[in-house]
Amino acid sequence: MSTYEQHEKLTLMRESERLNRKEMSQLVDIPYSSLANYESGRMKMSFEAGAKIFKNPRFRKYRDWFMFDETNPATGQIAPVLSLNGQEIIELSQSGKTTG
Repeated sequence: MSTYEQHEKLTLMRESERLNRKEMSQLVDIPYSSLANYESGRMKMSFEAGAKIFKNPRFRKYRDWFMFDETNPATGQIAPVLSLNGQEIIELSQSGKTTG
C-alpha cells in the first residue's frame, strides 16, 4: 500500500510533469483555487475533477498508481518517480533502444 495521501499524489504527478499549479489547472480545466485546495489537503478531489485530470493524456499514465497504488509499465501505467521529466519512455522495437 502506498504511503502517499491523495493530495501528495496529486502534487507528485504535477511536479513530475514539471508544471506549476496554474499550468496544470489550465491544462485540465480545473479552477486554480480548487487545485491548490486539493494539493494542500484542505479539500478532497471530486470524481469529476479526477475524471478531468485522468482524461488528459499527460496524466493518464498515473491513473492506476493514483487510484489503486499499482503500476504496470508494460501497459503505460507508471508512478511519477518513473517518469523522466514528464517525458514517456519509448522503446523502439527494431533497435531495442530506448528514447525519452
